[in-house]
Amino acid sequence: VQLQASGGGLVQPGGSLRLSCAASGTAGFRIASMGWYRQAPGKQRELVATITRGGLTNLGDSVKGRFTISSDNAKNTVYLQMNSLKPVDTAVYYCNAYGLWGPMGWSTQWGQGTLVTVSS
Repeated sequence: VQLQASGGGLVQPGGSLRLSCAASGTAGFRIASMGWYRQAPGKQRELVATITRGGLTNLGDSVKGRFTISSDNAKNTVYLQMNSLKPVDTAVYYCNAYGLWGPMGWSTQWGQGTLVTVSS
């Protein structure tokens, strides 16, 4: 499974960005959920948002009310709409896909990350 994230960049405080992440090579991998995590310099990776195949979402406390996660199951793609961005949102954003890989069991696949920088 390959996860290709895009949409990162430099944005001013208060601005918006939309991240996308498309999963490919998913034959034999039944996706249960996709999501976004982020890691700022010197900090641990933290949950941003996840969405199940059925559309149930979970957002980290620090982004509730500002970020929205959505998905297109037919395209195996997950989106993260980020509004009212703050400098503390600066991080590398990683997408993942959690699912069942045939007889090998449940596993999490990670993308390469996309950098979001919020600065004036």
